[in-house]
Amino acid sequence: MSKTMNTKRKAKKCRQIRAWLYETINKYAGPDAGWIQSHISNCPRCQLRLAGVGRVHLALAAIKSQPHRLELLKNANTQAISVLKHSLRDAPKAEKLRLIQPEPKLLERANIYKRPLANIAACIAILILVKIGVFSSMAKFQAQGQQTIKQYYAAQLGEDLTNEIFTA
Repeated sequence: MSKTMNTKRKAKKCRQIRAWLYETINKYAGPDAGWIQSHISNCPRCQLRLAGVGRVHLALAAIKSQPHRLELLKNANTQAISVLKHSLRDAPKAEKLRLIQPEPKLLERANIYKRPLANIAACIAILILVKIGVFSSMAKFQAQGQQTIKQYYAAQLGEDLTNEIFTA
């Protein structure tokens, strides 16, 4: 029992240390650190790069939030690569990224068959229901229900009025 308690304490301590490290790094070297903000406000080159990164983040957010065409990934990669320095833009992997397109998932590819398959399934269900006699049973239930209502009206209104209602 004490081993599990000791393990839990160590895990908790580890989480606390990681959280403290994350907060400390963000405070002194994160994007909100004073010296970084001061540098960006005075450096036009960093301002341009930061604006480019902002556009990439905005484009990626737009991609995630909406249905998109397949070539959109290629366009987003091209824009992201244009922000990189020249030596990285001309790298073989950068060219590969410019041309890459996502492959639709299996369910997306099968989506074009959804409606025809649903129609086939509906036809098979109707055939099965006809074969086991559900529709003929429904006709019997309807006839019995109509007979019951006719008897109710006959008891309440009389035979003459009931015949006029149900023959019309």
